[in-house]
Amino acid sequence: MKLLLKWLLSAAALLFVAYIYSGVEVKSFPSALLAAFVIGLFNAILRPVLVVLTLPVTIVTVGLFLFVINALMFWAAASALDGFHVTGFGAALLGSLIYSALGVLIESALGGLFTKE
Repeated sequence: MKLLLKWLLSAAALLFVAYIYSGVEVKSFPSALLAAFVIGLFNAILRPVLVVLTLPVTIVTVGLFLFVINALMFWAAASALDGFHVTGFGAALLGSLIYSALGVLIESALGGLFTKE
């Protein structure tokens, strides 16, 4: 139940990012659902590999390179899908920052709803 709700809220967050930032475009809610799924899939599979491969750069930049990796995952998802478009790397960076901030809020809210006692 929590996973399904997180997926729906992440798709809504992606629509919100597209609404407030013109560099990100999402055609419809089903496109946002698919994009949220693909972003989550890329973050679960590709991101850990990229983090390990770029560890020296991440250490030198004191962790700031992780923002670049997040932007690459966001941009890769937009490149792989039709209903989700990002205008460039700068837009992917800003869009991924907003989307990540909303993801933290979603995770925090869901953590409060689904606490195990």
